[in-house]
Amino acid sequence: MRHERAQYKKKRRKLRWRGIFLILFLLVGGAGVHSYFQFKAGEAESIKDSGVQRETYEFNGKKDDTGTTNILLLGSDARGDEPSRADTIMIAHYNRDKGTYKLTSIMRDSYVTIPGKGKNKINTAFSGGPELVRQTIKENFDVDLQYYAIVDFQGFVRLIDAALPGGVEIDVEKRMSEYIDVTLEPGVQKLDGTHLLAYVRFRHDAVGDFGRVERQQKVMKEVGNQLASIQTIPKLPKLLGVVSPFINTNMDKTDMLFIGRGFLSEENRALDTIRIPVDGSFANQRVRGIGDVLAIDLDQNRTALNEFIAK
Repeated sequence: MRHERAQYKKKRRKLRWRGIFLILFLLVGGAGVHSYFQFKAGEAESIKDSGVQRETYEFNGKKDDTGTTNILLLGSDARGDEPSRADTIMIAHYNRDKGTYKLTSIMRDSYVTIPGKGKNKINTAFSGGPELVRQTIKENFDVDLQYYAIVDFQGFVRLIDAALPGGVEIDVEKRMSEYIDVTLEPGVQKLDGTHLLAYVRFRHDAVGDFGRVERQQKVMKEVGNQLASIQTIPKLPKLLGVVSPFINTNMDKTDMLFIGRGFLSEENRALDTIRIPVDGSFANQRVRGIGDVLAIDLDQNRTALNEFIAK
């Protein structure tokens, strides 16, 4: 009798644990299915009018020994059938063990060695696709990149308008109008996607590209803070779907969701940033056949970048 009772209890425990695992499986699976359909719904909103002809790029990303995932972010100014250029070059750094996120901006006029092409501005490496940019960064700064993401102007505007329909609050530091198709007045204000794009692209003043890079980093921080403050994480799959037709990347949807959720979490509101070249490590120079460049101290900047990633 006791043996039968013990067998019965054992069987009940086994059934109970099976039930718990089944519920967990259904919850996780249901969340995955929900995320998938949210992504597809957002994608459907954009894909019909994106007009983007997506290219397939080679990218031989290599694992980083430090445990950091490095994502090459390229802002492309492609419009319709016009040839594209790398308007922005950044590296997003994510360390899974530390749970930290960092951002590096590389000045596009930095004068570096481009593999197989000789010395030139770093943004000219984009003519060989993201793989040549990857090789250029590895050769000059000794940083391995695992992924790339190319975002065009439409994608930036669409992301801002979909994620923050009320606009992004920014303190515009001066009047801006030259070559950005809109006029921005100074002061704290909320900017929609079109006006925010104009803000981060403006460079026709005394500080030129340096001011532009500073504004780009400022906007990245503000967008992250404002998205985190309004509980965007449940909406993230749909937002990624909305912008996916405007992003060319070798990252799969799972990685994008995982890294995106971490970036928008409460603990990661403080985004560490660096600009390459760092202060005191460059000189303005004019090179025949190329134009104005930033002649950088390569050793100093390589060290600064690797120390920034490692800390």
